[in-house]
Amino acid sequence: MDLSVFEVIMLVCFGAAWPFSIYKSYISRNNHGKSVLFLLIIFVGYISGIIHKMVYDFNLVIFLYMLNAAMVFIDIGLYFRNKKYSQ
Repeated sequence: MDLSVFEVIMLVCFGAAWPFSIYKSYISRNNHGKSVLFLLIIFVGYISGIIHKMVYDFNLVIFLYMLNAAMVFIDIGLYFRNKKYSQ
């Protein structure tokens, strides 16, 4: 159950961007500059990280993967909400 400092730093850095993206999506009500394919690819990556942690290397870093995946999931939901507004 070794905690990788570099993995933690990577997830914190990536995760720091999602609240800004969510806020922009929520306030602007448009998808300008957004790609749902990109969001889905990132989401699948985080889910893969969670599965890896559960199966091969369980440690507390799993919570950072879960937090990041949740934020991307929210951004995906906002993408579809905003798509309705633009129609």
